[in-house]
Amino acid sequence: MELDEKNPDPKYGESRKFDPSFKGPLQNRGCTDVLCCLLFILALLGYFAVGILAWSQGDPRKVIYPTDSRGQFCGQAGTALEKKPLLFYFNILKCASPLVLLEFQCPTTQLCVESCPNRHLTLTKAKSGPKEDQDYYKQFCKENTNFTELSSPVLLSSGLCPSMLIPSKAFTRRCLPALGTMKDGVVTVGNMTTLDADDGRSVNASELLEATKKSNVVVEARQVAMRIFEDYTQSWYWILLGLVIAMIVSLIFIILLRFLAGIMVWIMIILVIAVIGYGIFHCYMEFASLKGEPGADVTIYDLGLQTDFGVYLQIRQTWLAFMIILAIVEVVIILLLIFLRKRILIAIALIKEASRAVGHVISSMFYPLLTFVLLAVVIAYWAVTAVFLSTSNEQVYKVFNTSECEYAQQTCDPMAFNTSNISAQCPGAECLFAFYGGETLYHKYLILFQFYNVFLFFWCANFVTALGQVTLAGAFASYYWAFKKPEDIPSYPIFSSLGRALRYHTGSLAFGSLILSLVQVIRVILEYLDHKLKGAQNKFAKFLLSCMKCCFWCLEKCIKFLNRNAYIMIAIYGKSFCPSARDAFFLLMRNIIRVAVLDKVTDFLLFLGKLLIVGIVGIFSFFFFSGRIKAVEDAAPSLNYYWVPILTVVVGSYLIAHGFFSVYAMCVDTLFLCFLEDLERNDGSAERPYFMSQNLLSLLNKSNQENKSVE
Repeated sequence: MELDEKNPDPKYGESRKFDPSFKGPLQNRGCTDVLCCLLFILALLGYFAVGILAWSQGDPRKVIYPTDSRGQFCGQAGTALEKKPLLFYFNILKCASPLVLLEFQCPTTQLCVESCPNRHLTLTKAKSGPKEDQDYYKQFCKENTNFTELSSPVLLSSGLCPSMLIPSKAFTRRCLPALGTMKDGVVTVGNMTTLDADDGRSVNASELLEATKKSNVVVEARQVAMRIFEDYTQSWYWILLGLVIAMIVSLIFIILLRFLAGIMVWIMIILVIAVIGYGIFHCYMEFASLKGEPGADVTIYDLGLQTDFGVYLQIRQTWLAFMIILAIVEVVIILLLIFLRKRILIAIALIKEASRAVGHVISSMFYPLLTFVLLAVVIAYWAVTAVFLSTSNEQVYKVFNTSECEYAQQTCDPMAFNTSNISAQCPGAECLFAFYGGETLYHKYLILFQFYNVFLFFWCANFVTALGQVTLAGAFASYYWAFKKPEDIPSYPIFSSLGRALRYHTGSLAFGSLILSLVQVIRVILEYLDHKLKGAQNKFAKFLLSCMKCCFWCLEKCIKFLNRNAYIMIAIYGKSFCPSARDAFFLLMRNIIRVAVLDKVTDFLLFLGKLLIVGIVGIFSFFFFSGRIKAVEDAAPSLNYYWVPILTVVVGSYLIAHGFFSVYAMCVDTLFLCFLEDLERNDGSAERPYFMSQNLLSLLNKSNQENKSVE
């Protein structure tokens, strides 16, 4: 039998020796990696200090409300601008300036208004028109402007009023020209292709389109984000229902695995193949139904980037790509099952043993909730700190000039600008809000604070994951090394294991998670560099960066695997991280064939289980949110992008299934290492009986003397 092969290679250390006093996770242990524990505590104190500093300096209103030329927030509750939530540009054409890309602010006067202009009106016409036009135009001039007494040239030269109003619509709280397109791609504002302004200019609608595009660098992204947010407000309760269903389905699977592990594994395999097969069939039907449809033969490359992702589902190439991807996945899964058919039986036996362990340590099923809560706290703290750090800059004002001025683009004080030499020497210049920045020591080191925030986020998240792995490993090791099950299983194994991990091994967990966090931060930096080099022409630099990204990705996977097994050894023997990692590595290398047979095959089978749950919930959510189930068609919400709730449910279902199956995966890995040690320590004699179950003993053609089996 493959599982009983020995590896006598001495370079991987000696096999475990029989120890009559060993009966599972050691209770008498000492603190490990104390130095790293102290370092982690100091890092956390520094993290709290950065958070407090960010919260005292930051202002989230900067990302919620638009800012006028005086740095005031439009629509902010409790201020004079509470009823003026929209931002109006005096001259939208100046938004086509390169300064927009550099400073994210148009070099023109910006004003908070109650509503956007809904008609074309010049300043001269308003001045000579009825009082109704004057009152309407006045609301788009600066506050306390004497509109009736001052002449049009004075109002324009002083920058008190815009030269004209253009029909506009509110978009991301900004008034942007309401542009339309006539035949042959002619751009219009209302029904006009050109507009006459009082300052002698003739404004072309195409110029307005260009300025509008540049007025907000992320305007399209914000539009998509707003639509997605709207979809979430319309469908959040259905999404929640879908996630609850995913949780129920996952729980049913776990319960069925407890009693019908062998049958359920084969059912999972067949259903996964069937679900993917249906996906291939559905993609083919969509592909065939679009044949001959106008515009369906356009390629994705020709289509370019579209904010309405539903457009991609209307072309044949999208469904063809989906069909090919699913077909490849189907073929790979079938080939793996063919080649691993004999080893699957052994993996099923280990899953059965894991089912019994989970059944006896039932509290392990609820431990992922604690991990989820702790990770949610870590993510929330990181996100809030990041927002406050990014909004803790000060308002920077600069001189924007309409004529020759030596002070152009220099910083200025808006309160003292009108009495300064700059306004005297540059009559047409204005001191306008430019961007958020600052010259203080705090602002100079702001990027370092952001980096520290990211690094501690990875460290804390990995620590929480490591704590969960050690806790579960300790509990399941207590189960395996109990000779008479369940009589010899200690009371409250999860709580005992969690207490040991926190009391003795916080330093070891911090050490392992620190190593992993360093690699992950390097990967983030490489991704950032790759993003920066996208437009570069240096092919060698791109190639080198791609190689480094691949290497660090592989390194991260290896470290995760080693850390996981090191945590199991820590949970059992209570040693420091490095000795535990070495012992785990040598134990696995001494049994490398068994690792390939059991560990990876069981991981593959558990992955199929997660895939099946995601597939079932995903298919039902697709039919529901796309309105294809006639019985509940009226109940389905009206959405901009129906893929938003579907994708959310699919991702959420995978995370829920992963949370449930991660307990199984950790149980399998722990029992696997204990199983390897059991084979090395014991021989089945009356003095050295095996601790493994009778089922595993039968598969290995082994037995305990005097019928001393575990079960």
